[in-house]
Amino acid sequence: MPLSEHEQRLFEQIERSLAEDPKFASAVRANDPQFHAKRRVIMAALLLIVGMALLVFGVGSNQTLLGVGGFVVMLGAVAFGMQAYRRGQSADLHVVGGTTSRRTRGKRLSIVDRLEERWRRRPGGS
Repeated sequence: MPLSEHEQRLFEQIERSLAEDPKFASAVRANDPQFHAKRRVIMAALLLIVGMALLVFGVGSNQTLLGVGGFVVMLGAVAFGMQAYRRGQSADLHVVGGTTSRRTRGKRLSIVDRLEERWRRRPGGS
């Protein structure tokens, strides 16, 4: 049901007042999953560079443990970055005071449920 003209004006006024409130904006940004995911992906990229440096230094100086350690750091950074990227792409709803999601905490969707969800979200699907 569309909003009346008066309701639309009130809605726009509320939007403007919320946009001007820096405390509200920081609270929303602090709970934004894409904001956190972006920060974690950047941190993973930095860890990947550190791991590469350790690997190259370990190989160049004939210190095998340092090279292996660098490889492990790189592997962990890639896994961490992929996980952060996937969490940032999720379509869950987030509320300022907490999170609201399609699924409850601790309960994972079965593979059939995930496939059905992908089928519904496919381009040109219903």
